[in-house]
Amino acid sequence: MNRYIRRAGVFCLILLVALLLNAVRVQVFEAERYDDNSANRRGALARYSQPRGDILVDGEPVTGSRDSGGTLRYERTYAEGPLYAPVTGYASQIYGTSLLESAEDDVLSGTDPRLAPFPLWTDISRAQQPGGDVVSTVDAAVQQAAFEGLGGKKGAVAAVQPRTGKILALVSTPSYDPNELSGTERSVADTWDRLNRSGGRPMINRALKQTYPPGSTFKVVTAAAALDHRKVTDIDAATDTPSPYTLPGTSTRLTNEAGDCANASLRHAFEVSCNTVFARLGVDVGLDGMAEAAEKFGFNDADLKIPSTAARSVFDTDMDPAQVALSSIGQYDTTATPLQMAMVAAAVANDGEVRAPYLVDKVTDAHGGTVSATRQKTLHRAMSRSTARHLQEMMTGVVTRGTGTGAAIDGATVGGKTGTAQHGVDNKGTPYAWFVSWAKKDGAADPAVAVAVVVEDAAADRADISGGGSAAPIARAVMRAALR
Repeated sequence: MNRYIRRAGVFCLILLVALLLNAVRVQVFEAERYDDNSANRRGALARYSQPRGDILVDGEPVTGSRDSGGTLRYERTYAEGPLYAPVTGYASQIYGTSLLESAEDDVLSGTDPRLAPFPLWTDISRAQQPGGDVVSTVDAAVQQAAFEGLGGKKGAVAAVQPRTGKILALVSTPSYDPNELSGTERSVADTWDRLNRSGGRPMINRALKQTYPPGSTFKVVTAAAALDHRKVTDIDAATDTPSPYTLPGTSTRLTNEAGDCANASLRHAFEVSCNTVFARLGVDVGLDGMAEAAEKFGFNDADLKIPSTAARSVFDTDMDPAQVALSSIGQYDTTATPLQMAMVAAAVANDGEVRAPYLVDKVTDAHGGTVSATRQKTLHRAMSRSTARHLQEMMTGVVTRGTGTGAAIDGATVGGKTGTAQHGVDNKGTPYAWFVSWAKKDGAADPAVAVAVVVEDAAADRADISGGGSAAPIARAVMRAALR
């Protein structure tokens, strides 16, 4: 009899071991596959069973959570949704997350292991912690100034702190209200369809995700390349450039909207924006030199994250001399995000160093304890200090007596560069108006802000001055807010 009991006991033990092994297989090795299965609603139920952590601006939350009483219980809410949508993105039960809501989702939803009371606690228990908070670098006054400055115009503004890389404003218009994407009602799907069908494309973050031909604002990069490669050694000396200038290997004659460009000095050409001088300088520097200079500013970098990934700004590395000439004045295939052009202006203001831009200052747990903080770092040295000082002089001249006088601010040194970027079939589209700039309060040790503004539907003529007329006043308002 004991023999049969022993056999039964061994058999039961084998079954128990098999059951435990299967449980380990399911919970450890197959857990991710089951979690990702569309039929599994446990993750979604857990995700929305508690309030989401908040995104903060100037120490105050610009997000919240509302108890809907439904199955997916807590819905995301947004204070001043359209103002901060290019920063926060959306968190939707139906359409997922975007921008900071996506990049910091683990912290906000409470699934980040760093929020657990003990190491590996989340991995072992698979428990969800209270959501943490994301403290942004955005300055509310600067963001508001950029948003109001653009008004009903289609365009974008990016503003950064040159010495640190902190992003002070990230605005894209027309915007949208992410509150309308929270919840599971039919109206959410209707809003999604309406926003995606809209000709204004409000769902695109133009400051971070949209690239444009930078036009004459790219002459900052070309000037830096020419000075660093010693194609120009005296910014007040004649450049021996004809006007018009025949593009190499072609019969195409490049002209200027500005006057007095024949043999103009680099300083004068920069202040009034002579296309011929900068096209010629780009050819003199050469493709390799121009590509190297652009990449030192951040062009051709597909891995820039703030922590959301920025669109890649492009300077072509396979061109003939005529194409290099056009690229050197921000046309042909050259494209840039507003954030990239703010980085260009910031590098000039920061004596040639490009600081890594970032949008998150730190993340905290539900009790306010710091989980992690962003470390400031230098991405590249874009130019020598002496070249940066020459560019500071020339950009200041643009504002004091050139095409950017609309950006001048009492009590501050302001440097800028206007630009008008042609686009469309045969360049017949309404030009994009650009302005890039930086500002330093009189007596201050460091520059306060660098700004890039692009206006897509500027009601302006095709002259370079349109950047000064349409975009410079917006930049001025943003800089004034940062200086305060």
